[in-house]
Amino acid sequence: MVAKTPNAQHHQCYWLDDVGPAPEFSGALPKSADVVVVGSGYTGLNAAIETARGGRSTLVLDAEDPGYGCSTRNGGQISTSIKPTVEKLAAKFGQQKARAIRGEGASALAWIGDFIRAEGLDCDFRNVGRFHAAHTPDSYETLARDAEKLRADENIESFAVPRSEQKKELGTDTYHGGVVYPQHCSLHPAKYHRGLLRLASKAGAQILGHCTVTAIERTAKGFRVTTAKGHVDARDVVVATNGYTTGLTPWLQRRVIPIGSYIIATEELPETLVDELFPTDRIASDTFKVLYYYRASPDRKRILFGGRVSAAETDPEISGPRLRESMCRIFPQLADRQITHSWAGTVAYTFDELAHTGCHDGVHYAMGYCGSGVSMASYLGMRTGQKVLGQAQGATAFDDLPFPTRPLYTGKPWFLPAVVAWYRWMDTRQYRRAAHG
Repeated sequence: MVAKTPNAQHHQCYWLDDVGPAPEFSGALPKSADVVVVGSGYTGLNAAIETARGGRSTLVLDAEDPGYGCSTRNGGQISTSIKPTVEKLAAKFGQQKARAIRGEGASALAWIGDFIRAEGLDCDFRNVGRFHAAHTPDSYETLARDAEKLRADENIESFAVPRSEQKKELGTDTYHGGVVYPQHCSLHPAKYHRGLLRLASKAGAQILGHCTVTAIERTAKGFRVTTAKGHVDARDVVVATNGYTTGLTPWLQRRVIPIGSYIIATEELPETLVDELFPTDRIASDTFKVLYYYRASPDRKRILFGGRVSAAETDPEISGPRLRESMCRIFPQLADRQITHSWAGTVAYTFDELAHTGCHDGVHYAMGYCGSGVSMASYLGMRTGQKVLGQAQGATAFDDLPFPTRPLYTGKPWFLPAVVAWYRWMDTRQYRRAAHG
């Protein structure tokens, strides 16, 4: 059956159907604020909640509607967020620092669950676990060995699932087994973001959308922040722009790599079909270099399927049918089902695959979550807010890490199409060999 392109009105994020239009945050730009936060995603709002609750007058500014970016457009999957292994980190920073960095990932995962429960946020947060699928037999053996090592060295709970038992976790024959991480979680990203907006506003933070920041200048008393609506003086500034970082902060722009991530949602499906595909309700991802990530919707009526579908950036009109083709390759049971939503968001990778937080020229920042930002963006936003307040608990293992860039890189990843094309070729080659092996 030929896939139909979603209607134009559905070229929006599925998550937004459940929360309605963005709330209005009106008001005049104040002449001054103790803290100005640039960016109203998970990082910025969690920083603002801390500073506002700490008694600082706090202003959050965004060029678009609050939550326009990837904080409402992601897959709602929550992991420990740290990609490099202890061994790789130890080679750079030593064993103690490596374990501290890895530990921050576990801390972020634990913290976000505690935070959501303590604040009573209604965002479909669930401890469902993740099934990480192997695209080749060799990948499965590597996953299983790594999982055993993680259990022994870092006390990270996991267990291997051979291909013969795979359908207990995921209704497909495409993969060659995988590993389950029971502590990984899921949530509804837009509901979570709306909850953060309410908390920040209730704490006293002023939030202004459609107020582009065009300059940040040092002054004798702090900073002057120039916006499309005028100037505001601030004692402290937090930049929380992640994948939407611009020439406003060129030092940061040279250190993050914006990458589009694309997602589709199916039409509503029979309960029996969703149960067949996701019998345990786990979130899922795989070992392809250009990976896919997917899950059932919180109400278990649809499948949400995400990934990168082209070497260069594209738009949902093009990405939707391509993602559907990949989804049906993994789940042939969906071949006669349509997609109703297709959307995209921009994440930020870094050259060392680590998140970064710190202070440059007096400006606080946190960004570069490498596609795993739900918990880490929230956690480092919270820690950044604590730093602004001068609290010792704001310190993290990321604080003194070098934030690398590359020669000739200015923020536009000219190299990305070639890298993605190479990885995709390798993925396809390995997958086909395994399929015919």
